[in-house]
Amino acid sequence: MEASSMKKYAAEAFGTFVLTLFGCGSAAVAGATLGTLGIAMAFGLSIVAMAFVIGNVSGCHINPAVSFGLFLDKRLSGKDLVGYWVAQFVGGIVAAAVLALVISMCDLGGVAATGLGCDGYGAASAVGISLVGALIVEVILTCIFVLSVLGSTADERTAPYAGIIIGLTLAFVHIMGIPLTGTSVNPARSFGPALMMAVSGDASALSQVWVFIAAPLAGAALAALTWMGLKKRK
Repeated sequence: MEASSMKKYAAEAFGTFVLTLFGCGSAAVAGATLGTLGIAMAFGLSIVAMAFVIGNVSGCHINPAVSFGLFLDKRLSGKDLVGYWVAQFVGGIVAAAVLALVISMCDLGGVAATGLGCDGYGAASAVGISLVGALIVEVILTCIFVLSVLGSTADERTAPYAGIIIGLTLAFVHIMGIPLTGTSVNPARSFGPALMMAVSGDASALSQVWVFIAAPLAGAALAALTWMGLKKRK
């Protein structure tokens, strides 16, 4: 494997690690204090920070849905799509493991009591959203988010500010999504915490995680199709 590819994949793993650790960590450790807006900003600000750290290395996707959308828009090769996905899931898993370790050393009632920032529907949702509702919500939220990536990075006038635009959009979709599903829009961010919850003895989040893998990817595909249609009108 080329050194340049390894750097890109390492950057994606690191960026996803930061997003998952600080986003999910804010929800798990200080969710009651921060509230929906505070957690939303933690996720959004992690994108802004990483965009300026690794943006010139890998493009700062740090989300399998974003990589999929860019692949469908022919801005990412199939080889890099697979490499990015592997790196992103590794980053999410390692971040969740570190978060679980930190929580185990705190007086928070253990990993299961914090929820690790997991997503969910039914009893795992703050408002009891159904399975179908969760699928619909995640497809829509991811579509909007990935559209912000496709649009802001395609125009040289907005590209320098893309990290800020994308970060604010991520915070924006979290404000509505947190009470509904916890807001995934990112399969790697959802899988890591769900896996660590299962390791700690609670497999409920892992049994639902397929929703937060399938729906964001479907949302990314919808975003790519929408973007292709918008480009044709120019």
